[in-house]
This record gives sequence, C-alpha cells and structure tokens, in this order.
Amino acid sequence: MDKRGGAYPDQEGGGRGGLLFCRMYSLFAPNFSKRKTAHNVQHDRTSFKPSACFTPLEGGRDWTVSVAIPTSILTNLATADQRMTAPGRIARALAVFSVDEVVVFDDSPASSRPRQTDTAGYTGDTDPCHFLTHILSFLEAPPFMRKALFPLHPNLRLTALLPSLDMPHHPNPKEWIAYREGVTVTGKTSTGKGTLVEVGLDEPVEIEEDIPPKTRVTLLFPEDQSQYPQCVDPQAPRTEGGYYWGYTVRRCGSLSSVFTESPYESGYDISIGTSERGTPISKAFPSSKAVNFKHMLIVFGGPRGLEFASMNDDELAKMEIQGPKTKELFDHWVNVLPNQGSRTIRTEEAMLIALTALRGLWDRS
Repeated sequence: MDKRGGAYPDQEGGGRGGLLFCRMYSLFAPNFSKRKTAHNVQHDRTSFKPSACFTPLEGGRDWTVSVAIPTSILTNLATADQRMTAPGRIARALAVFSVDEVVVFDDSPASSRPRQTDTAGYTGDTDPCHFLTHILSFLEAPPFMRKALFPLHPNLRLTALLPSLDMPHHPNPKEWIAYREGVTVTGKTSTGKGTLVEVGLDEPVEIEEDIPPKTRVTLLFPEDQSQYPQCVDPQAPRTEGGYYWGYTVRRCGSLSSVFTESPYESGYDISIGTSERGTPISKAFPSSKAVNFKHMLIVFGGPRGLEFASMNDDELAKMEIQGPKTKELFDHWVNVLPNQGSRTIRTEEAMLIALTALRGLWDRS
C-alpha cells in the first residue's frame, strides 16, 4: 500500500513511503470563492517559468516505473559514511530517471535477521531494510518539511553527505508549478476554521480541511487566487498534471513479496530481473520503440545476485524457484552490461546503466 504521512512520537521518519507512516487522502468539496487572506500569499506567477526538464506530460500520465533493490547492498560497507552514501546515489538515480516507486526487499538469510530491532537507534548495521527506507524517504521529502516529518534520529546524523534531488516537488524560487507539497502546522487561520499548511513560500497558506499537525498533503493552487488551495490525491500531479512527482518507498520482507504486495490492483504487467547470466538488453529489447504497459518493475540483485534472494525466500522455496530458476519470476531476464571490465558491478552502478539502456521503453518523447 502506497503510504505517506506525518511524524508522531513513535515514528522514526516520515515522508512518502515506508510502512511506518500514514498517508492523508483528503478530497475537497466543490470550490467556493473566497476572499484573499493574509495567509494565502500572492505571487506574480507570470514571472515563474518551469525549467524545460519539468515540462509536464500533456494529459497526465497513468503508467509508472518501479525499481526494487535488496538490503544486501549494505553488506560490504563497513562504515557509517559508506552506508549513507549508498542510498544517496540510489536516490539520485531514481530522481534523474523519474522512477515512481522504490521497493526495498530483504534478501538476507532468515538466520541472520534480528528477531527484534530497536529502530530508535542506528539501524545501518542492524536493520538495513529500515535504514534504507528511512534515508530514501528522507531524501524524497521536500527539504523545508523534513524537520517536521523526521524527528532527530541516529540514522540522520550524516545527512550532510546526502545529495540534493531537486525534483519538481522540491520548491524552487525561480519557478511556479500549480501543485505543491505541504506539511500542516499549528496556528490560527484568518477565519478560525481550516488548517495552515507550510508549502515552502514566505508564509503558510490556508486550506478548508481540519487536518492534524505534521501531516503531509498535496495541494493544487487554483488559477483564481481568491480561492483556497485544494487538497488532492498525492498521485494527482502525475496522473492529472503530467509531472514527475518523486517516488514512493515500500518495504518488503522478501523477493516474492515485491510482487505479492504490489500497491497496484492488477500488480505489475511487465517485470525485468537483472543478472550477469541474463540476456543482453540489446537482444531482449531489440526495438527502440516504447513498450505498452501500466506498471513496470525492474529488480536488481545484491553482491550475490537475485539467485541469493530467491534462496532465502521461503515462499519461493515452496514453489521450487531457486538458483537458475529465479529467472522464471520475471518476464525478462537481462544482463545490463555484458563483457564488464570489473569483476563486480555495484547495485547503484547497475541501476544507472540499466535505466539508461531501458529508458526508451517508457520515454514517449
């Protein structure tokens, strides 16, 4: 289930994705003309010109691209600095290639998984699944709302090492997009009703709904600036506006649950597994034409490949999908870089290579 939300005392993080956080879906009643208020800050929107890379897809976009990564990418990283930079590089790849969902799945042996993990402490070396979802969610959230959604936590001690993603929903003073992400804050509105929302402008704006503080919402600003911003579905910027609006984060306990716990009603209609024993991408997809699909999934393995993940998956063991049979899980089993010059390709490197090679499958431009 696709989740987003606020940060409460028993939560370690916030933002879009992860199983720890709630998501607010709030749809407004029909708009009513309202007088301008001190909290609905006015801007000369004609001076804001969206950059070329943020040009929306006309008519919206109903298809998505998902990427799944294993927790074992942290296995050989000995220091906290190294563990922090790995999800940072992954998040950059997700943003640059406009990936809509990232799934973090546990591919470790059951015997090596901690029975109880104190998520209040540093989890980079004890619970890599929690650590990766925590950092990826932190990076996806617009910087101005991170303090409200993410309480102080040992995982975030080295956030200075994290790169900027600079996605369309991260505010930029030089451009205006009608959709904006916001976080509800305490305070009185001009009418005494509704809620104040911090959206990265000079002052909070007002909405009509009564929503608890520290809740993440998606707003649509109407052309008529005398009206309140509308609280819309978090997917609306993509499905209706045609913008890339960041990625959701989902945590899974195994490789098989990446498929069985899909947030999409009909699951993924095309899946691609990556392996050095797979077919070269150029042969698997000889045509450069875009492929028709609703939800694409690309799954990457760790240092020991996806075969290692299937070996540690009880459900796949029951189905006798082990070792070489792992490829039966996928519609396509590809090698992202045949004849590589290094003995190993790190997962974050494989992501960049694969997404570059596969982008033609969904790039309609």
